[in-house]
Amino acid sequence: MGYGGRSGEEVEGRKLKNLWPKIEKCLPFVEKPVRYINNEWNSKRKIPKSEDIIFALAYPDIYEIGMSNLAIQILYEILNECKNIVCERVFAPWVDMEAKMREENIPLFTLESHFPVNNCDVLGFTLQYEMIYTNVLNMLDLAQIPLFAKDREEACPLVIGGGPCVFNPEPLAPFFDLFIIGDGEDLLLEFIGEFKKQKRAGEKREKILEILAKMPGIYVPSLYKVDYHSLGLIKKIEPASNEIPKTITKNLFKDINEAKFPTAPIIPFTQVVHDRCSLEIARGCTRGCRFCQAGMIYRPARERSKENLKNLSETLLNNTGYEEISLLSLSSGDHKEIKGLITDIMMRDEDKGIAVSLPSLRMDSFSVKLAKQIQRVKKTGLTFAPEAGTQRLRDVINKNLTDEDILLAAKSAFKNGWRKLKLYFMIGLPTETQEDLQGIVELVNRVVSLGLDIVPRNERGRLKINVNASSFVPKAHTPFQWVGQNTLDQLLEKQGFLKKHLRGKNISFGWHEAKLSVIEGVMARGDRRLAKVIEMAWNSGCKFDAWMEYFDFEKWREALEKTDLSIDFYAYRERSLNEVFAWDHISAGVTKNYLEIEYNKALKKETTGDCRFGSCNKCGVCGLTDS
Repeated sequence: MGYGGRSGEEVEGRKLKNLWPKIEKCLPFVEKPVRYINNEWNSKRKIPKSEDIIFALAYPDIYEIGMSNLAIQILYEILNECKNIVCERVFAPWVDMEAKMREENIPLFTLESHFPVNNCDVLGFTLQYEMIYTNVLNMLDLAQIPLFAKDREEACPLVIGGGPCVFNPEPLAPFFDLFIIGDGEDLLLEFIGEFKKQKRAGEKREKILEILAKMPGIYVPSLYKVDYHSLGLIKKIEPASNEIPKTITKNLFKDINEAKFPTAPIIPFTQVVHDRCSLEIARGCTRGCRFCQAGMIYRPARERSKENLKNLSETLLNNTGYEEISLLSLSSGDHKEIKGLITDIMMRDEDKGIAVSLPSLRMDSFSVKLAKQIQRVKKTGLTFAPEAGTQRLRDVINKNLTDEDILLAAKSAFKNGWRKLKLYFMIGLPTETQEDLQGIVELVNRVVSLGLDIVPRNERGRLKINVNASSFVPKAHTPFQWVGQNTLDQLLEKQGFLKKHLRGKNISFGWHEAKLSVIEGVMARGDRRLAKVIEMAWNSGCKFDAWMEYFDFEKWREALEKTDLSIDFYAYRERSLNEVFAWDHISAGVTKNYLEIEYNKALKKETTGDCRFGSCNKCGVCGLTDS
């Protein structure tokens, strides 16, 4: 029996091998066997029946990262609540386990029942970050599923994708049968219902895809043709027939109070990246930061009510045993009932020592007051993101913060007992100058000086300002989708300047690998010709590219050169306003015209207010809520 349950091949009429006996023999030779054994608290293992759809829910990274992803937990519970759906998790095996699997000819398996993934009906990937694309290919190969959708036979699982990366899915398009665009809670169930109906009717794979492509929010890449100009620019993107929609508009779950939220999430056996309860208090953001893709693609802002959140938080804590709950949104302090919500949770659970965390706070005095309120149980550092060092550049990116806001927030933090602050900046932002880089140095030094003035002399040794500088990557569906990314040499020069000048016993400086950001930039605005690049990079050994010990810039550069493509074309090149983008047939609801207006306002250093606290900015997304 083992952890995997049945050891035979027949399960209620389904020919599903159980691979546990072979997997178990590998575990003494791998670093963390706990990643592969299943049976965690709150996990669900259903015995498939002949009419059930078996859904392999995949995260293309290791267990500890995938189990920290809220989308995995949400979809896992929603799918398994359905009587005729069996949903099991799949994660990328770490390199030691992969080596053993290939040595013993063990295909990629699901976690709950250790079924071969290629025995499932649907393999669904959540795509959170461009630098996991080679992991997707590696997992398909381990599953013994053809990499390219065109090569799959009738018995192969349908390979689907969802998540933020599908708002420009083109680099991955040839590998996927379809993509789910937008909120998946309801659309995924509708898709499975139609898929099951057509399978039972005996329809072939090609016909099923044609039928699914007509459903709102579903994109089938094989049914769209891309034509190019001689210089490589896209001429047009058109559906194969008039019955297929020309534009795929994202699915929008309008009232997230009605959205199912997992109240009994799986409790991992091992420590994961976010080892606590996570509660989504709101979805979407209308602050309008021009670099932020999430702020555009997840619009409009939708909040769960305080009463709903109180009930969810109580059930979550009771069902998990966690002693910390994280209140998640793109800007947690913007929830209209956030203060009362925190007060109610902390008063209710005061005797249990429950800690509340807010991972995304704006840099203002109100945020410090909120943080002070929740520090009574667990004292942590404060993290703020000024993003830019000068007011001019903050106006360009529409980060509505002043130097006064930043210094007042820091002053309030120091006066209320904080001795560690984290400050996040970006380098390579549009129109950035040397003065803006110098502005980062001066702003950090002002915060340090402020701390030294306020913190008692005997505590100054504990004063630490941790500064992190990431490299700006232009993303699809943002006002900066037209701009050229800084070159690698420019990013390295800017990092060098900050390394040289952000020094001192009270300052710690960290940065994001510039070469990684460049390849991310290639993928973020790439077209489907990059599929060959991804395949070639993977063939040369690329995987776990988000892990610096495995990322190999030269292999990516060589793959681009061998396919007659270039970093310059995809990352560094500034786009003209009339260029056809690879993602123009995917609609996030925010219009291209609005993004162009915001781009022009950025160049003129004009800001745009938040429509929640003022007039409508006419971004276009309200048309989705009215439909």
